[in-house]
Amino acid sequence: MAIRILATGGTFDKEYNERTGQLYFKDTHIAEMLRLGRSQVEVSIRTVMMTDSLEMTDADRNLIVQNCLQSAEDRIVITHGTDTMTETAAAVAGAVTGKTVVLTGAMIPYAFGSSDGLFNLGSALSFAQALPPGVYIAIHGQCFPWDRVRKNRERGEFEEIPQG
Repeated sequence: MAIRILATGGTFDKEYNERTGQLYFKDTHIAEMLRLGRSQVEVSIRTVMMTDSLEMTDADRNLIVQNCLQSAEDRIVITHGTDTMTETAAAVAGAVTGKTVVLTGAMIPYAFGSSDGLFNLGSALSFAQALPPGVYIAIHGQCFPWDRVRKNRERGEFEEIPQG
């Protein structure tokens, strides 16, 4: 069961410029993360963009949707910035059917060495293999349906939206 991984940027793939103190994008760290995690999952990695999710446009989201639709694999993991992950998940859910799509990200860049990204990537790959078709957000060991989750910015974590 091959899984397509679509890299879109976000904190997950940011680098730190020691001279200016700024975060920037160079390339995705996914292949290195899979190697370090000793992953045995068959994957195909595609860098769609390297964008901070706060700067993501509707055109960017459409490009992500098109990549999901065109993917030969029916199990997809999307690495994404956490700030607008739910908006992208909604766009994917509105257009993609019959595939299991799991979005994940990180609060701390992988390049910092203490990132939650490695754990989140591994969890997302596991959820992508186990869940039925649909769109999900997986982070910090939890998995939520795309329309039942929000980022709690005060606590810096994702939480389920209560039904009611």
